[in-house]
Amino acid sequence: MLDDSRMENVFDQFIAGHLRRVLLCFPLFHGDPMTPNVNLCQLIERFGNDEKCRKALETLRWPDGPKCLRCNGDATPVKDRDTFDCDSCHYQFTVTTATIFHDTHLDLWKWFLCTYLLCESRKGMSANQLKRTLGVSYKTAWYLCHRIRKAMTEADHKLSGTVEIDEMYIGGHTKNADKWKKHAPVVGIRERGGHLHFISAANLNQDKINEIIARNVDKSVDVIMTDESRLYNFNATKFQGKHKTVNHKSEEYVRYGGGLCVTTNAIKSAFSLFKRGVVGAWHKVSVKHLPTYLQEMTWRFNNRKNQYLFRDTMLRLLASDNLEYKELTKAA
Repeated sequence: MLDDSRMENVFDQFIAGHLRRVLLCFPLFHGDPMTPNVNLCQLIERFGNDEKCRKALETLRWPDGPKCLRCNGDATPVKDRDTFDCDSCHYQFTVTTATIFHDTHLDLWKWFLCTYLLCESRKGMSANQLKRTLGVSYKTAWYLCHRIRKAMTEADHKLSGTVEIDEMYIGGHTKNADKWKKHAPVVGIRERGGHLHFISAANLNQDKINEIIARNVDKSVDVIMTDESRLYNFNATKFQGKHKTVNHKSEEYVRYGGGLCVTTNAIKSAFSLFKRGVVGAWHKVSVKHLPTYLQEMTWRFNNRKNQYLFRDTMLRLLASDNLEYKELTKAA
């Protein structure tokens, strides 16, 4: 029979070995709380309560440690509180101060979950669906979605290379001339192998098209491809001589020639994705809020190969200004 000292030694070795095995099962934390291609189960496990969410936001906002929002000096956590105190000016603040999360009545983990679902839903997700998923009111879900969409706004970026341009009209199929006037036109510009821009425009005409293209397409573009619509006439613009068309009325959708594949199928596929969102998820989109839905779709589309899409969207939220409900709901 083993004596007491030998029993204690065996027990200590067992505990030490067990701890080593347990610790090796956890990924090391290198300062980035968002691993690539995080799935829903991992998200709930890592950010399932507000304390974990605050730690993640702190790491995202201050990768080199908390900094004072007034003097940019180092700050120290206040004991037993979610507050930091500046070592220099003694200004007290939290990780959500001066962010879109400030004074929110919604749990941070619900913010995280809603952001993840909007990032991963290829055709979008309605406020009604999020209401049921998060267990909140429709008003809360709708307001939450719009604040996240606002943060998804991308900086101006001019497209180059081979660019396809087309237009679509949001408002359903109709042959009634009066109802057709209520449709909202959207111009789509897609760089092959690159980014996508959706631009909501009223009273679409040739001058408006040229203005939109000048704002979104670089003058060094190789070629611009459109259909035969009279809206696209670049003879008096800097894109003269760079325009190729396909004639959809003659059922011409692809044409090969001069080493080029002339088509607008790429931009039409992007339009199709947005329309699936309208028909299958949102069901109805107002003209007033149409630009924000377009922003959401283009942000998700342009980051479709980004393994850190969720992390980058959270960074956008931290940098975004707050959107008040009264501003969101005031008359257009």
